[in-house]
Amino acid sequence: MKTLTALLLASSMSFVAISAQAKDLGPDEALRLRDAGTIQSFEKLNAAALAKHPGGTIHETELEEEYGKYIYQVELRDSKGVEWDVELDATTGQVLKDHQDT
Repeated sequence: MKTLTALLLASSMSFVAISAQAKDLGPDEALRLRDAGTIQSFEKLNAAALAKHPGGTIHETELEEEYGKYIYQVELRDSKGVEWDVELDATTGQVLKDHQDT
């Protein structure tokens, strides 16, 4: 019984640690970070995402803090109607991930 209790406790602690690593930032916080120069402008970040898929249209964006880094997530649809998820380092504008949404 003690082993099962310890296992359940360890599992729940792991879940809390994983879920605490990514934090969604609201519009006020995002604007504060942009105005302070901590992250790139949203126009530059959107342009970097669209450069990967010319003619695309952005449908949704989100700013998160993950492991102490600001990650800008963009959901877009390219000119052929294919949906893509692009993640950028919001501080540098570097594209971190670019994969087709499944």
